[in-house]
Amino acid sequence: MARVYLGLGGNLDAPVHQLRSALEHIRGLPETRLVAVSPFYGSTAVGPGTQPDYVNAACELRTALEPLTLLDQLQAIEQRQGRQRGPEQWAPRTLDLDILLYAGQVIDLPRLTVPHPRLDQRNFVLRPLQDLNPQLCLPDGRRVADLLAQVGDAGLWALAEAGDPA
Repeated sequence: MARVYLGLGGNLDAPVHQLRSALEHIRGLPETRLVAVSPFYGSTAVGPGTQPDYVNAACELRTALEPLTLLDQLQAIEQRQGRQRGPEQWAPRTLDLDILLYAGQVIDLPRLTVPHPRLDQRNFVLRPLQDLNPQLCLPDGRRVADLLAQVGDAGLWALAEAGDPA
């Protein structure tokens, strides 16, 4: 079974509830076991315009699903929870589920890039990953802890409400 790390985020329609609901759906994925969930963090929205702050987390899975099958399952969860995909890259959303890392592989397909693009520049991704696995490295050998030290924690804060237990 592949070790996979997912990023979760949202900033519309009660984002903490959206993330908790997504985790329940992830628990129900076939041939998949939810191993751990990071604490939840608030983060300042990235991109143009003004929009609400995000809630972000990460989770660790063990899955027998192939990467594109897992992606399809995650996009179905997003759609069930009201995610509307449009031309804007950084638009507000109810839920965003991203495959951050998949079994130490580098994947470059039209529908999926792993490690997730810009993962190494986003503290709202790096901090939850480090919480899950302080020794975690990207496929190129860079340590998540070192990347987080370079990026810093500006615009990121721990939420009083803890993340979901696995």
